[in-house]
Amino acid sequence: MNHETRAPENDLRAHFRNFTVLLSPTPRGARLARLLATEQLRDWGLPLDAAPQIVAELAANAATHGRVPGRDFRLTLYVIADTLRIEVTDTRGDRLPRLGRPGPGSASGRGLLLVDALADRWGVVPDPFPRKTVWAEVRRRA
Repeated sequence: MNHETRAPENDLRAHFRNFTVLLSPTPRGARLARLLATEQLRDWGLPLDAAPQIVAELAANAATHGRVPGRDFRLTLYVIADTLRIEVTDTRGDRLPRLGRPGPGSASGRGLLLVDALADRWGVVPDPFPRKTVWAEVRRRA
């Protein structure tokens, strides 16, 4: 028998985890995003500090400003080494988020002030039309 043993630092599963789910673009879908993210983070044994609040804000934005009837939004969580990446993809690529006051074709941005304060970094990526992904990263502290 050939049993291969790996040091934990060489095991990709110890450093990379992901979770993704499609949710309806409604207030209920946004609440469910926060609940599912909280449970997933608990399951992974990660601290719950800012991440659920960031998920709640990004999901609420997707349900409010990114809503297209009949099209779901996607929540994805990635953990790579010491960084949690939160992504919310919706089907309103024509409405890009901005901090502060709204501009033409953008979401209000007030809630993004919270994301900006809680996340180590965040941004938006235009996806193939008609989608966009708003992401935020939080590094785990020692």
